Amino acid sequence: MQSFLDRRKFLLRSGALGCSLAASPLVTPVSFAAAPWDMRLVVIILRGGMDGLDVVRPVGDPAFAALRPKLNAGPAPIDLDGYFAMHPALGALQPLWQAGQLGFVHAVSTPYRDKRSHFDGQDLLEAGTNALGSSARDGWLNRLLQAVPGATAQTAYAIGYNDLRVLDGVAEVANWTPDAEVTLSAQARRLADLVMEDDPALHAALSEAFTLSDGIAATGRSRQKPHQEVARFAANRLREDARIAAFSLNGWDTHRNQHRTLPRVLEALSQTILTLRNDLGTKVWGKTAVVAMTEFGRTARENGTGGTDHGTAGLMLLSGGAIRGGKVYGDWPGVSEASLYDRRDLMPTGDVRAPAAWLMRAMTGVQGATLEREIFPGLDLGRDPGLLL
Repeated sequence: MQSFLDRRKFLLRSGALGCSLAASPLVTPVSFAAAPWDMRLVVIILRGGMDGLDVVRPVGDPAFAALRPKLNAGPAPIDLDGYFAMHPALGALQPLWQAGQLGFVHAVSTPYRDKRSHFDGQDLLEAGTNALGSSARDGWLNRLLQAVPGATAQTAYAIGYNDLRVLDGVAEVANWTPDAEVTLSAQARRLADLVMEDDPALHAALSEAFTLSDGIAATGRSRQKPHQEVARFAANRLREDARIAAFSLNGWDTHRNQHRTLPRVLEALSQTILTLRNDLGTKVWGKTAVVAMTEFGRTARENGTGGTDHGTAGLMLLSGGAIRGGKVYGDWPGVSEASLYDRRDLMPTGDVRAPAAWLMRAMTGVQGATLEREIFPGLDLGRDPGLLL
């Protein structure tokens, strides 16, 4: 299914490749696929570059406090294991952590390095390849469906834009987009974003304003916010024939006033996960793995406007009744200046594709060689981290 306006072609025609449109797409699609296994996989793309060092803080690292004196001055984080602590805005998920249904993978990234473009970072994340411009033009979830005999399309709704490359490809999937009332048309919003793209502060403010206005509009229209509507519809389909759902949450580009903007999107992420859990029910939630991933992390140091800039290694969030949670996975590199990537970013010590691949292997039975060669070309799976119960 073709989108009404392809975001990359639009920008290329405009001669611009900036921060804003990729960081805050204007319509969030959700895609579904039925599959011949019983486990459920939910993939959430966090667009804009989530600051993993704020979401799960290495408070036990002696170098961390000096990097972020202002960002660390707010409400105390929630202790996880004595070394890492969780952002207080995720407090609603603490019971899941305690129940072993929430976990994190720290210091992971795609193979993307140095240029820190939202569009390129998201393209590589959703393509699942090890380099931009590779021959694979479909998404890694679609290639999974191609590798599993008996996978079929799940007929649902197809409304609005199709913006999820992670499920693009020859394997048929269905698409649904929640209806949204906006004050500006999608084209007007895109134009406004283009105007602001070269100014990170103005772009962040514009993104924040759109996020807030969307929330207000949704509250006036129904009791469910847009992200909760997406999660509720996803849960309804996953309780039936669908086995894979993928959608995106926007607003993670925190160049300024991160203490205000990040809690808002973290609360939305919490509400999304809890809506999935509640609407799936105990039995199906027990067979579900939720993976939230972002195109890159952010700088280790806070900037002069109370935010952080585009970085390298970031954080993956895992949740679900099938997850072996209660743990921060990954090879922690430290945040001393000598340990940082290019002396500015958290050093990537793991490939963000590997945890997703291990989950898919355990859930579907796809062989490791297929995952490394076809679904995630160029991936070295490494050792099984044991993410599933």
